[in-house]
Amino acid sequence: MNNKGFLLFKEIVILTATVGIIAAAVYFFLIPSQAAVSSISGLAIVLTNAVPLPVSVITLILNVILLIIGFIFCGREFGGKTVYTSLLLSVYLAIYERIFPNYTSMTGSAEMDVLCYILIVSLGLSILFDRNASSGGLDIVAKIMNQYLHIELGRAMSIAGMCIALSSALFYDKKIVILSLLGTYFNGMILDYFIFGKNIKRRVCIISEKQEEIRKFLIEEIRSGATMYEAIGAYRMDKHTELIAIVDKNEYQKLMAYLRTNDPKAFITVYTVSETHYVEKNR
Repeated sequence: MNNKGFLLFKEIVILTATVGIIAAAVYFFLIPSQAAVSSISGLAIVLTNAVPLPVSVITLILNVILLIIGFIFCGREFGGKTVYTSLLLSVYLAIYERIFPNYTSMTGSAEMDVLCYILIVSLGLSILFDRNASSGGLDIVAKIMNQYLHIELGRAMSIAGMCIALSSALFYDKKIVILSLLGTYFNGMILDYFIFGKNIKRRVCIISEKQEEIRKFLIEEIRSGATMYEAIGAYRMDKHTELIAIVDKNEYQKLMAYLRTNDPKAFITVYTVSETHYVEKNR
């Protein structure tokens, strides 16, 4: 198997395993809770009260409609992967329905079911989004909102999911409606955490009398770039050199340990950076 074939095989394995986890979260936690939390599966659960079809079939029908939209607005790669994952999601649900018929609840609590669903499905969706795919359905709507309206994926999921959560008011009591709304909101927050949390970096600004030693440590030990600016203090108008570096979590810990040991008097400010981009100029 050549390298391209291996990468394709690896991609398929990751997508298949991730969709299996998402489907398990839907079947074992979301369906027993009866909450319509931020997903087409949630809408399918609501529709089972009016349409005499199982959740897996309704999910498949809704996904086919949204897949066509995904191909048009999100491109072939995203659309192709999402075709595979959304069809696979319905297959997984059908398998779970066959193996575990009339499943009730693992926790015995709707609140705990929703919490478990949110944690598991947010992790799964973050993996799919990271690989330019989705599980279909509402993820496609969120991806379109992210791509064209520049809304963060978690927030886009929350906005789209609120409409589905409100639909539960047609068939369920106030408790389920409120649980659906809260679940949708927190699902968006946790999804953003999983998506951006692993990419979070620190922008460290340092003013020190040992700038040269710190610069060498960053370049030679941490192997990180840095930028140096002239800074002027507003009170005494003293000139200083400010060193700025963007580092990941491990690099940040090494840098702070070095500064505490070698220059405890250094003035340091730290900012959180969720994304970094390099835009190449057209020549």
